[in-house]
Amino acid sequence: MRHVIALDVGGTGMKAALVGADGTLLYEARRRTGRERGADAVVESILGFAEDLRAHGITHFGEPAEAAGVAVPGIVDAEHGIAVYAANLGWHDVPMRDLLSARLEGVPVALGHDVRTGGLAEGRIGAGKGADRFLFVPLGTGIAGAIGIGGAIEPGAHGSAGEIGHIVVRPDGPPCGCGQRGCLERLASASAVSKAWAEASGDPEADAADCAKAVESGDPRAQEVWQNAVDALADGLLTALTLLDPHTLIIGGGLAEAGETLFTPLRAAVERRIVQFQTLPEIVPAALGDTAGCLGAGLLAWDLVDRNTDRDTDTDHDIDPTEVST
Repeated sequence: MRHVIALDVGGTGMKAALVGADGTLLYEARRRTGRERGADAVVESILGFAEDLRAHGITHFGEPAEAAGVAVPGIVDAEHGIAVYAANLGWHDVPMRDLLSARLEGVPVALGHDVRTGGLAEGRIGAGKGADRFLFVPLGTGIAGAIGIGGAIEPGAHGSAGEIGHIVVRPDGPPCGCGQRGCLERLASASAVSKAWAEASGDPEADAADCAKAVESGDPRAQEVWQNAVDALADGLLTALTLLDPHTLIIGGGLAEAGETLFTPLRAAVERRIVQFQTLPEIVPAALGDTAGCLGAGLLAWDLVDRNTDRDTDTDHDIDPTEVST
């Protein structure tokens, strides 16, 4: 049975699948990333996981995977297959594509950025399907964005398009790891809400999900924390919407699991900020949840198979000039 390997690497865990030619998930697995063991150990964990997935495919489907797609966080040079930098994994300039291809005995590998890969899946088979321009923004530990234009995800000239988490929305706000103050992800990510609610509630174990529940129960402290995050998010999104003018704004990540507790005030906050010349986009929840990155990695792999097939077909149709008679 034809299949590819799909692997989504996160800061704490890895999600993987063997994906059939029709998009069916033939096998799924998860493992811890183990970043506390250091960058080299993380890379070896990725390679070992991919190797085990290849073996599973051979054992259960009678043939090896035709390609592999892997999504990783941080700065990614997809063209050259290099994981350039990831602060939460501690690596620099890892030739991930070559390492994986070698471990998989020559199987072609496509490397992608985790959020842009998730955006690819949301655009093709998720909440952005049919939208010619969309912005996918997952609200997790941090905040990033994927810009969908005409069925493709825009990488930018240097591979960092969509990094809206580092738009400064509160110049006098808390310091960010990027060196600025008041970045969007320091105020409106799931981790930022968790921190703010832990402080406001006096419970160091409280998180964003707890805050959402307290909002729903009418706790005024939670409502203030939540609204502060929503307002910061709306300010950051307005900048992105002004620049990109998308038809659809897709919100995903852990914070989006709050449902209308998030979406009702967020839609209202964005609408209040829209000016006369702008058009309010449809603001919708992501459809694929935490599987978006893995599904997107599978799409990257199948795209690679299709390109290689097309290239082989073109080669087959090349005319050998020595065979042309006059």
